[in-house]
Amino acid sequence: MTPSPETLLRAQGTGLGVRAAIFDVDGVLTDGQLYIGEQGEVFKAFHALDGHGLKMLRHGGILPVVITGRDSPAVRRRLADLGVTEALFGVADKLAAAEALRQRLGLAWGELAAIGDDWPDLPLLERAAFACAPPNAHAEVLAVAHHVTTARGGHGAAREFCDLLLMAAGRYAALLAQDRRTLDSR
Repeated sequence: MTPSPETLLRAQGTGLGVRAAIFDVDGVLTDGQLYIGEQGEVFKAFHALDGHGLKMLRHGGILPVVITGRDSPAVRRRLADLGVTEALFGVADKLAAAEALRQRLGLAWGELAAIGDDWPDLPLLERAAFACAPPNAHAEVLAVAHHVTTARGGHGAAREFCDLLLMAAGRYAALLAQDRRTLDSR
C-alpha cells in the first residue's frame, strides 16, 4: 500500500494528530456475514491481519476504539484477546456514544479517525478528521470516506486503516523495525 501524500496528510488529523481510531465490527472487522447457530449463538470470523493492526495501533500510541451496534460473546472475546479496552456494544446511536467517549477521553473530532461500512457509521465518518471505508461498504459511506481500502471488510481492511494511520503519524517504520528485531532474537 502506497497512500497518496494527500491521504497521508488527511490521516494526520488536526491539532495533536490522530490519537484514537474508531472501528465498526460487522463489515469492517468481519465480512459482515452473521452465522447463527441452532441455539441462537452468533459466529463471526476475524482476520489475523486486522488483529495485529489493532495491536500495532495501540503500540504506536493511537487508541483503538470499537463502537458496534451488536453485542456478542465472540466480539467481546476477540477484543479482549487483542487488548482493546475501549469498546461499546449494542449501541443504537453511535454518534451519542462516540460523543460521550470523546468527551471522557478529552479528544476533539480532529484527533479521531473512523472506519465504517453502513449508515449507522455515517455520523462518525462525517465528523472524524479521517474517514475510511472498505470497498464493500454501502454507497453512502463510500461517498463520505476520505479513503477506501483495497481489502474488503473482514479481509484486512482494518489492517490497512491501521497501517495508514501509523504511516501518517510517522510511527510505522519504527514499529516494523521493532518487530523485525523481535523476530530475529528468537
